[in-house]
Amino acid sequence: MVGIEELRRPVGYAVQTLAVAACYYAAARLGLLRELTVEGAVVTPIWPPTGIAVAALLILGLGCWPGITLGAFFSVLSLTTPGPEVLGVLVGNTAAPVCAVLLLRRARFRTRLSRLRDGLALVFLAALGAMVISATVGVGILVLKGSLDARSFWPVWLAWWVGDAMGVLIVTPLLLLLHQARRPLPLGRWKEASALAVVACALVPLAVYTSVSMLFLVYPLIIWAALRFQLVGSVLCALLTSVVATVAATDGAGAFAGLNRVEVMVKLQAFNGAMALTALLLSAVITEQRQTRRSVEQACQELAEVLEHLTAGEAPPPRPPTDTDGLGDRSWPTGAP
Repeated sequence: MVGIEELRRPVGYAVQTLAVAACYYAAARLGLLRELTVEGAVVTPIWPPTGIAVAALLILGLGCWPGITLGAFFSVLSLTTPGPEVLGVLVGNTAAPVCAVLLLRRARFRTRLSRLRDGLALVFLAALGAMVISATVGVGILVLKGSLDARSFWPVWLAWWVGDAMGVLIVTPLLLLLHQARRPLPLGRWKEASALAVVACALVPLAVYTSVSMLFLVYPLIIWAALRFQLVGSVLCALLTSVVATVAATDGAGAFAGLNRVEVMVKLQAFNGAMALTALLLSAVITEQRQTRRSVEQACQELAEVLEHLTAGEAPPPRPPTDTDGLGDRSWPTGAP
């Protein structure tokens, strides 16, 4: 029996590693469907594998990092014949999400994204902070290899960095929510959810593809989704909008018509970044406020019951400890206040 259990562990780990690598590779192929050329270098406006990698490390643990390296290797192999420099690319693509998760752990990040501090940590530590590593290593290798002129380092670096960061901002929250999904919406909420989906499918293409710049129309949609459905609604709206905007930008259509490649990249990434930040932080604030209100209402109800028992001359019944902050049950030592 012990031998069987010992055999299952490496087999399960191998399956987990291959699953992470397959998801990373599939996300890379999906991201490469839409490309932009900046200073002669091909970049992607959104790089989903970074979001896959950060989510996998948060859910499965740091031990799944070989799956990220393996997925990155096959992604490079599908594009070009790898040389010695591929080792640096693999190190950068693996180190960035690993550092992101280490920073999040140090900030006591909660995968439920139920607090404003969780949203801020994901944005500034994981997305904007840690993704500097992959961008710096990747573009630096292109310059050292001679594939990119040194004067083009910063424009390409900025495009690479923002693409990696957008993958974390859009993909990681969605995967964390899907992992924690436990129950469907009540039947009454499906009507509003369906109405929101219909409005989004009609409004987003209109805002993006019209010749008049009307990208601002998506923000009331994001606010509606965040107010009524919190993170899951706002993230899904942000994902839909980012995909449609990326398709329009790479085709040079709608709000991105008549712009050169650099202008398209700047406008697209500024729009995607502002929208993702709005969706993530607004929904985190709303969720935190709702949890605080529920905690206050519960405390008021318990206090009213205690006063009712005291008025009747009875001892208040003992109550089980409640987990209102998500930290689990905490027992105070004897004699503590």
